[in-house]
Amino acid sequence: MPPMAESKNYEIKVEVVTEYLAEQSDVAASRFVFAYHITLRNVGNVPAQLISRHWVITDAEGDIQEVKGLGVVGHQPLLAPDQSFEYTSGCALTTAVGTMRGTYQMVAEDGTQFDAVIPEFVLAMPRVLH
Repeated sequence: MPPMAESKNYEIKVEVVTEYLAEQSDVAASRFVFAYHITLRNVGNVPAQLISRHWVITDAEGDIQEVKGLGVVGHQPLLAPDQSFEYTSGCALTTAVGTMRGTYQMVAEDGTQFDAVIPEFVLAMPRVLH
């Protein structure tokens, strides 16, 4: 099998939409709360289960916080090819702008372990970035 076809077996597409939660934030106390809505879609050819996550969260000061844990919002979804899973979670920063990126650790039905990359996205209070 050609190498390119092999990688298509294990491929999860990750889409992110972010939202600033003004009602949970306290600017005077340097607390900026964001929600992020994630859609994972199995665009590979093999069913795969999300086992754990690893987030790298960076604020505007360059401070980095890493978060690792099992599943997402209490779930370890098994995604058949072309199936998707959506969830919403949140993050609080001490700055009005930050970024998040990371990986989901996946296990395919055939036992192959692989990472689904979460592309870096920006968390920003409205009207902070121009």
